[in-house]
Amino acid sequence: MNIPVIVSLFGFLVLIFAIGFWSSRNVNRKGSGFLQEYFLGSRELGGFILAMTMIATYGSASSFIGGPGVAYTQGLGWVLLAMAQVATGYFVLMVLGKKFAIIARKYNALTLVDFLRSRYNSKWVALFSAFSIIIFLFSAMAAQWVGGARLIESLTGLTYTSALFIFAVAVLAYVIIGGFRAVVITDTVQGVVMFFGTLIILIGTIIAGGGVANIMSDLMAENPNLVTPFGHDGSLTPAYVSSFWILVGVGVVALPQVTVRAMSYKNSQAMHRALIIGTVVVGFIMLGMHLIGVFARPILPGVEVPDQVMPMIAMEVLPAWLAGIVLAAPLAAIMSTVDSLLLLVSSAVVKDVYINYVKPDASIERVKKVSFGVTAVLGVAVFALALSPPDLLIWLNLFAFGGLEAAFIWPVIFGLYWNRANKYGALWSMVAGVFSYVIIHQFYPDPFGMHSVVLPVVLSFVVFVAATLVTQPKHNLEARA
Repeated sequence: MNIPVIVSLFGFLVLIFAIGFWSSRNVNRKGSGFLQEYFLGSRELGGFILAMTMIATYGSASSFIGGPGVAYTQGLGWVLLAMAQVATGYFVLMVLGKKFAIIARKYNALTLVDFLRSRYNSKWVALFSAFSIIIFLFSAMAAQWVGGARLIESLTGLTYTSALFIFAVAVLAYVIIGGFRAVVITDTVQGVVMFFGTLIILIGTIIAGGGVANIMSDLMAENPNLVTPFGHDGSLTPAYVSSFWILVGVGVVALPQVTVRAMSYKNSQAMHRALIIGTVVVGFIMLGMHLIGVFARPILPGVEVPDQVMPMIAMEVLPAWLAGIVLAAPLAAIMSTVDSLLLLVSSAVVKDVYINYVKPDASIERVKKVSFGVTAVLGVAVFALALSPPDLLIWLNLFAFGGLEAAFIWPVIFGLYWNRANKYGALWSMVAGVFSYVIIHQFYPDPFGMHSVVLPVVLSFVVFVAATLVTQPKHNLEARA
């Protein structure tokens, strides 16, 4: 057990708890505005905070633990694949942009499901959307909790279960206490830590490896494929790598945990500032973290659990006290994603199902109790799911990404930009996307050499257009907007 590392991480957790308690004052003060504050921070995000919360939410355990672990195995080909994520923040804010924020405010939408329910005026669209979020984000949350537990496990020497328990208690406490404002403020702190943590570990890794030229020579001596775009065994084909531009590039516009950020900023100036900051920071973090995974291979040969590469390389190349501070970066990434997903699933249950269809006349105090209770129950359920972790958590996270994108990409985009889009197109598009994705992922995971998300996204597009045209939709968006 490395005491300096543990002390640094403990200090970081204390800071996070302090932010949660500070944010709870806003939740308790808002009164009738509880839902706006708890689930959207009263739509008051500035540009820097918007950029950091998008980065910290998207830069998750798969980016900081799983991503470097796969890069360690695959080589520079995975770095190329991962760079599809550079345009994520830019693309999301450009596609959704002002129109999404304006319409969300007019609908008084607090969640993506709120937007879809109001846009398509359909109970079934709302319920299937909530169902999709709950199912797929459970997988995403489980991946994050596994990553957090593995990080704490490798740093402290605790058992996996004990580490998972500590991580779960820490996250649940400040999310339940502080709501969305606690999430975005901690995201901002965590985003800054991630940026500088990536820089420090990358520099330390390059120095420990004797420079980039020496590291590349070692990689080529071990396996020349490690320095090619095709992976250590040639499995990263052009079709497969290109398909990731849909999964972790353009398709991210459909992820509820990202789109909710696009309805929470305070003005267009904040959005424009977030476009620039987000793109630069995401590019640096994704490039840096995945390069660290590849460069760690000559320094730490024969790592049996690739998800442990990041904490191992940090403790190998940095002084213990500095490693503790720097390793707050992956812990920050994981915690920031977990808190956002937890709040998002909670809002799907409370706001999109309970308030809309179970008890529309619930009092504010009743809603508060249900919100806190649902968040706690969800946390316990994910804890149970994370007790049996997969070997590489990135695949669990990417499975969730694909399912959400297959469900929501066309209902969101067509809902904004196609006046004729109606509830039949939206519902059947989601049904076709989700079920085809699950079937293809299970039985034919790499159709035509591409990731399993590509065909469901194409199918959901065709179904949306066909169902809309057949049912002769009303031109209702302009009138309602």
